[in-house]
Parts: sequence; structure tokens; C-alpha cells
Amino acid sequence: MSKRKADFEYEKSFSYKFNTWLSGTEDPYVGKVEMKKQHHRKTDEATIQERMREHHKLRGKVYDVDNKMVVSFNKLYKVFAIIFCIFLFLLLAWNVSYLPPLGAADKAVNNEVPKRYIESGIEETGAINFVTGMILDYRAFDTLGESNVLFCATITVLILLQITDKKKKKTDEDMIFEPHDDPILKLSAKVLVPVIMIFGVYVVLNGHLSPGGGFSGGAIIGAGLILYQNAFGFSKAKLIFNEKTYKSISACALLTYCLCKTYSFFTGANHLDSHIPLGIPGHILSSGLILILNICVGMVVACTMYTFYVMFRKGDF
Repeated sequence: MSKRKADFEYEKSFSYKFNTWLSGTEDPYVGKVEMKKQHHRKTDEATIQERMREHHKLRGKVYDVDNKMVVSFNKLYKVFAIIFCIFLFLLLAWNVSYLPPLGAADKAVNNEVPKRYIESGIEETGAINFVTGMILDYRAFDTLGESNVLFCATITVLILLQITDKKKKKTDEDMIFEPHDDPILKLSAKVLVPVIMIFGVYVVLNGHLSPGGGFSGGAIIGAGLILYQNAFGFSKAKLIFNEKTYKSISACALLTYCLCKTYSFFTGANHLDSHIPLGIPGHILSSGLILILNICVGMVVACTMYTFYVMFRKGDF
């Protein structure tokens, strides 16, 4: 039979302190953490006036309020912007009025288009995945525009956020925020990054055979690059992906896409034979140019994701 502890000894034990904290009968911070009543900070009138003068001075420099030409241009800009928005709204409303009612039986979208995609999709595109055949064959020009939008958005981010050489000295301290010797993150990255990359490549290459494709596969590859950078830092990530890598991959992917579809558009518009075999549906080397286009889209998406991350994170590769 165990001996009962004295009360003063029991009150020093971990079980007693844990039970009192769990039941809420004792605040563990009372008497141990310094607590002061917060007072409202008052700013004297002279400081307020000085800040107002600095604000107006800065506003005058930024917006050039003393320049009459700039002021006049801003007024005209607002007027023409309102007129243009009204004109655009009326133009769109006028075009919408000519559209057939939603769900109408004689509407091409509800009968001819889906029927053509389902019945003739495999024969005309060679892709088992109808969605991939639609976006990279029937609507390939639209997908090219989407890829160019991603490229233009990334270029805009580079222009706005990339740090120039003159500013790099001021941002060298940002490197202290990189992960240093985090064994859990590094070990996880060593295991997960290869799996993520292989799976991303698989999704891209099988986009014409199964759900997936360039957009989803590129997003997976971009996520793998971001994980690698978080685990090993910018110095090692720069060895496999830098500004030159981004420009080269994006330019090659977009140019290849343009050349492939220009050939398709030219032969199709002139009723010429493409001479590019569709292959056997269901095989990896099938669907004509769709496999190549999927790879191009995947590279653009992966580069866009990683570039967005490093620009917002550090402003440089």
C-alpha cells in the first residue's frame, strides 16, 4: 500500500498543477507574467500637423498636382473611362440580346457541339480524354491564348517585383529567413519531391489518355519546385531553376505551341492532309500533336507557378 503524500508536497507535483489548469481553478500566468494596463497613446498637435504636411508633400510629388497638364489629363481620363465602360456595357448587352434562350432545343451548344465531341472526338483527335481533345484540338487557339496570358502575367510580375542589382545589397538580410538545417523538412523533401515530380510528368504525358494534362500536371511540378526551394533554400534551387531557365523554357514552349497549331490551322483551313498520324487511341504515342501541346502547356504552368512564388517571396531567383 502506497504512502499518501502530504498536501504541500502534492501541490508541488505535476499532476496537481495539470489538474488545476485543466479544471480552470488557477490561472498559470497570474503572478508570473508581468501585466500592465494599456494606455491610449496621445500624439501632440504639432506632430499631427507635421505628418499632414509630409503627406500632402508626398502626394504632390507622386501625383504632380501642380502640373496643370497632368491634372487636365486625369480629368479627361476619368471622363473617357466612364464613356468607354458605358459603351462596352451597351455593346455586350446588344450582343447578348441576339443569343438563343438558355437550354433551347435548337441551340447548337445543346445538340450539335456535344454530339460532335462525343461521337467524333476520338476519331478526329485520337485522344481518349474528350476534355483534352477539346481544349488542345477543337479549341487549341483559345488554350494558346490562356498560355500567353500566364506568360504575360509572369513577365508583369518580374517587371514590378524583381529586385535590381542596386537594391540587392539592401535585401541580402532576407536570406536569414530561409530554412537552415531543418532535418524534418529536408528529409520530407528528399522523399516527396521526386515523387511529386514524377507524378506531375505522368499527369502531363497521360493527359490525352486520362484526366489531367498540361495545366494540372504543370501545377504539380510547380508545387514540387516550391517545396524543394523551401527545404534547401534559394542557393540550391537556383542551380536547377533560375531566370535564364524560366525564359528559355517558357519561350521554347510557347513557340513550339505556336508552330504546331499554325501548321494545323494552315492545313485545316486549306483542306490539306496534316501528315501527322493520330496513332492508336489509348497508346501513349497517339493523338497527333496533343501530346506535344500538353508538354508545352505543362512547362509554362510550372514555370509560372514557381516564378510567382520566388518573386513574391524574395524578388529574385
